[in-house]
Amino acid sequence: GLVGESGSGKSTIANLLMNLESVDSGQITFNGEIIAGPDSKITFPYGDIQIVIQDPRSSLDPRMSIRQIIEEPLKFLSQEKRSTLGSSENILKLIRAVGLREEHLDRKPHQFSGGQRQRVAIARALVTQPKLVVLDEPTSALDISVQAQVINLLKSLQKEFGLTYLFISHNMGVVKYLCDRIGVLNQGKLVEVATNDEIFNRPTHEYTKKLLSSVPTMFQER
Repeated sequence: GLVGESGSGKSTIANLLMNLESVDSGQITFNGEIIAGPDSKITFPYGDIQIVIQDPRSSLDPRMSIRQIIEEPLKFLSQEKRSTLGSSENILKLIRAVGLREEHLDRKPHQFSGGQRQRVAIARALVTQPKLVVLDEPTSALDISVQAQVINLLKSLQKEFGLTYLFISHNMGVVKYLCDRIGVLNQGKLVEVATNDEIFNRPTHEYTKKLLSSVPTMFQER
């Protein structure tokens, strides 16, 4: 997980990981290879890194069917992988895994609620069988009751598919529930990186302690 207040640089890191912004200095290493920075010599591995952003309305093309939206990331893969991962069987497996039904595949985004649209975005992120899924405030734009449903879905998908998440949020309670290891970001700098237990029970940095002071008691007691 990656936590910090608004303006701390969380979304900038997400954009850098997705190659949506250029690295000014330094480099990003993924799976032992430099994927961003002046020394990068490989094509960005779009199939291996996928993202789910905050507002599903802005990430789903209203002209496309749900099936087309889910299949969209496959264009970055080889023909062989496109044929396998884009099969009707695999697409149906994904749509069911996120709690939607086969008949939803031929509908358009405007026919769904916010929570359902985010489920579509999650299915799209999983279609390439990525090694890393970046979740950039994926529930912040949803109603409170729907937020809990999506968070529980993400947790169950993590177990079912063996996923690795980078969950980016300002909500310490949600991060505590979902993440094993947590980085604390303040003004663009990682001030603390530790296990879930260490962050919530034995924080060392004053900024981390400040963030924890805003967490509802019910999360601290779990």
